[in-house]
Amino acid sequence: MAMLNNSVDSNTNIPEYEYPDVNTNIFHIGSFRNEWLDRLNPSNYSYQKEDEDTFDASFAKEMGMSADTLMDLKSICSVDSLRCHPEDQQPDTELVPPDPTLRTLIQRKKRQDFRAASKVSHNRHDLYADELERLTGGIKPEAPLDTVPEGEVILTINVYYPANVEKFTCVRPHITLLMTGSHTLAELRDAICCVSDLQVCGEFSSTPDMAPEFISKDHFKSAYFFFEGVFYNDMRYPECRDISKTVIEWQKAYNVPLYSQAKMEDTRFVDLKVKVGFPYLYCHQGDCEHLVIITDVRLSHVNDCLDKKLYPMLVHKHRVPTQKCAVCHVYIVRWLTTNDQFAPSNPCLFCDKCFRMLHYDTKGNKIGQFMAYPYVDRGAFN
Repeated sequence: MAMLNNSVDSNTNIPEYEYPDVNTNIFHIGSFRNEWLDRLNPSNYSYQKEDEDTFDASFAKEMGMSADTLMDLKSICSVDSLRCHPEDQQPDTELVPPDPTLRTLIQRKKRQDFRAASKVSHNRHDLYADELERLTGGIKPEAPLDTVPEGEVILTINVYYPANVEKFTCVRPHITLLMTGSHTLAELRDAICCVSDLQVCGEFSSTPDMAPEFISKDHFKSAYFFFEGVFYNDMRYPECRDISKTVIEWQKAYNVPLYSQAKMEDTRFVDLKVKVGFPYLYCHQGDCEHLVIITDVRLSHVNDCLDKKLYPMLVHKHRVPTQKCAVCHVYIVRWLTTNDQFAPSNPCLFCDKCFRMLHYDTKGNKIGQFMAYPYVDRGAFN
């Protein structure tokens, strides 16, 4: 992979490719937004739709054509020319003509025939994914104060599975979020749902009905993001610790140029210098490390969701198989046991029903010797 040979100033706010189709050079997000706002006409990013006659006149002037030519083009290129049914008939959007000529309809027909032949129907995950896509477009806030400001930056951020997950570690993002430039890194951290944050600490074989007092995220609140040589630590709570200190001390010991540190709750996205397409780091729970990749930085548009209360907005979540009970193979796992004389393997996973039927008598007393730990399945959050 060859680096592009260009003479772009390292302090420029206009991103250029560092590696073709991979990632850009470093640029400042806030300054990049200002560059766009300086160059664009306010009407280009305004939420107020331009009058159709005014738009037609401006378009004809820019294209150097007459009004009659423009009307002919509008007639020829109108979506009505793509009609596959009589004008007085209400179309069925799910029905594709038997012999379509449009390439899009041909592909859709093939897909419909394939799904019909394989008896594949929409499951709840597909329906939820469609719901997420619909949520991102055109939603207006009830209160004007909740409107995303014109000229606001919107970032698309992919958060990947932890590095200790073997499957799809570096291939598929776990979630994709839309964030505005005014959001802080702490708000990004709160929007990331990781199963390691939901783990329950402790052994509960003698007290399976005792509700745990906390989950890992409540007890181990420290975390950091690493962007372009800066550790952004979460220091919002008294329990938070600077877990980037280990790296800083290592740098001092080996006389390596030091990384700097800042607080994620005080850092907005418009304050960051980043590379689009470049992998950065999110670390929490001590050693649970996620890749974070910013895939897009753009200005908000009238067709975006303009209700800022809905941001950070989840627009994609990867579906993973659920782990089923080792006994019934039906219900999702809730318990993990070790040194269990009743289990077919060590360790072994059980749903709550099988776990209690196998390990406790009718009065709830423990039978035999084993260790039991609450288990949180990643697929339970599909």
